[in-house]
Amino acid sequence: MKKLKSIKNNWQSLSLVAGTALLWQLISLAGLADPFILPPPSAVISAFCKDFQLIASHSLTTLVQAFIGLGISIILGYAAAIGMDRFSWLQKALYPLLVLSQTVPYIAIAPLLVLWLGFGMTPKIVLVCLICFFPIAVNVYDGIRGIRKEYIDEFNVLGGNWLESLIFVKLPLSLPGFFSAIKIAGAYSIVGAVISEWIGGTKGIGVYMTRVRKSYEFDKMFAVILLISLLSLGLLSIIKIIERRAIKYVEEK
Repeated sequence: MKKLKSIKNNWQSLSLVAGTALLWQLISLAGLADPFILPPPSAVISAFCKDFQLIASHSLTTLVQAFIGLGISIILGYAAAIGMDRFSWLQKALYPLLVLSQTVPYIAIAPLLVLWLGFGMTPKIVLVCLICFFPIAVNVYDGIRGIRKEYIDEFNVLGGNWLESLIFVKLPLSLPGFFSAIKIAGAYSIVGAVISEWIGGTKGIGVYMTRVRKSYEFDKMFAVILLISLLSLGLLSIIKIIERRAIKYVEEK
């Protein structure tokens, strides 16, 4: 039943996307929009196919930076969440700073990172970490704190210590919050890598976008936007598959 509902929802989403693309194409054919400024979907797909090899090469660089940054942010975010759960003084000191960090525009930090760390992969990875760290740390911490106190007390009565309760109770039961964070951070990681590449770099989707924008090849710009959306959707789908299997494994245990 759930599978049928999922197929129905996906079909509705695909129908909306297809309808929007068709309307966009018809507007272009009717001459209601300048094809130079707003290329029709047919031109966007054509540009994507024409430059596919080059776009794929740039995409690989962006994905590597995004995945490394996401992986590091998962480790740091989990460590911060566990630390805040273990030490109340750390929670009082760190949690407000995490919230405050979201008021800083990351696009303003990117030039500074390039200035300090150069034009290589390092500033891109650091920016991705900064963007992804907050949702992971906060969601995992909230997931841990949201566990019913009775579960922890029952485990402690059976002789379990803090570390054992963390491994066998808190982390497994906080998985829904963790995967909610990963879904957000996964999309942020790709966007963050692209933004950092706008500021400076030699390869990546952001570098490619900067080059085609300067040459006024807007059909290729839209093609890259389409690619970023597809990559984000693909990553989200992978995360959902892992989430279902992980939660099923925990429930069986």
